[in-house]
Amino acid sequence: MIGKPDKKIILEDGQEYCGYGFGADDTRVLEIVFNTSLVGYQEILSDPSYTDQAVVMTYPLIGNYGMAKDDYETGVPTIGALIVREYCDEPSNFRAEKTLGEVMKEYGIPGISGVDTRKLNRSIRDFGSRKAILCDANLPTERGLAILRETALPHDAVKRVSSEKPWEANCDAPRFHVVAIDCGMKLNIVRSLVARGCRVTVVPWNTTADAIAALSPDGVFLSNGPGDPTDVPETVGTVRGLIGKYPIFGICLGHQILSLAYGARTYKLKFGHRGGNHPVMDLATGKIEISSQNHSYAVDEESLAGTPLTVTHRNLLDGTIEGVGCEADRAFSVQYHPESAPGPRDSAHLFDRFIEMMEREANHA
Repeated sequence: MIGKPDKKIILEDGQEYCGYGFGADDTRVLEIVFNTSLVGYQEILSDPSYTDQAVVMTYPLIGNYGMAKDDYETGVPTIGALIVREYCDEPSNFRAEKTLGEVMKEYGIPGISGVDTRKLNRSIRDFGSRKAILCDANLPTERGLAILRETALPHDAVKRVSSEKPWEANCDAPRFHVVAIDCGMKLNIVRSLVARGCRVTVVPWNTTADAIAALSPDGVFLSNGPGDPTDVPETVGTVRGLIGKYPIFGICLGHQILSLAYGARTYKLKFGHRGGNHPVMDLATGKIEISSQNHSYAVDEESLAGTPLTVTHRNLLDGTIEGVGCEADRAFSVQYHPESAPGPRDSAHLFDRFIEMMEREANHA
């Protein structure tokens, strides 16, 4: 970079990181987190689960293959900010239609490059995710810290990113009808279900159990999404009213919501899991899959003791729960992302498991 840095990040403990702005020119107070993926910055930028978060990429070069219209995970990206070591504004990829910076400016997303991301990521790893302000380099540190103290992080992210009204995705000769509760759902989840012969009706996060029942689904899907699962008691109540009536499959936030609906508890992780390289063991088979992850919260294992849920998958890095299930209720969920665009694809078979559950249900009807 040439010239004097024009942007900086101030963490709530007083640490500062200076760099160069790209994307939208905006000041934001956000939760700062890191992502260890080597590729997929477009999918990260457009994943609604990153709403209100400033994402620090551990991979140093970002933007080098541009942005392609077919790779978005939502129509309107809502990520808080992007923090990178080196930003490439001249992508080399025949599919690229815009630069990363152009898209970020279009959707009002600020970015900062030239940051010592190795030092910053180690700080997040050692001291945890916390509030940060991305601001003009000339903002006095004390003023930035005062803004951080005065600004509370919002708790309505799911409401802001969920579909406002139902919509449908279909395929030729659909075999099953899946109602998907949208808490900030990635589009590749819909693609994965449609590719397996499902007609998918996507409904808002606060749709009632009775309204879902009126749609006559063969199965119910619980999506990923941003924030604390206890912020959406309406969705938890809906799922509680659906348990045992339909096959249920939950991913990420949907996994936490399903667990809460059964009476379990959740807690916030120190710095969360974000990236496409987390090893997860299927406890039934002993098979280890490399998974894609993006979450700040986990299910408390002790709280499962009074529920019919069993632990089905475990993270091999820190031992946290990565999956639960109740065979009697035909319900299961995983903390990670089997739809994982752009990869890895080790866990896509979980969608097939959901299809098999609906097939058994149809055969017994």
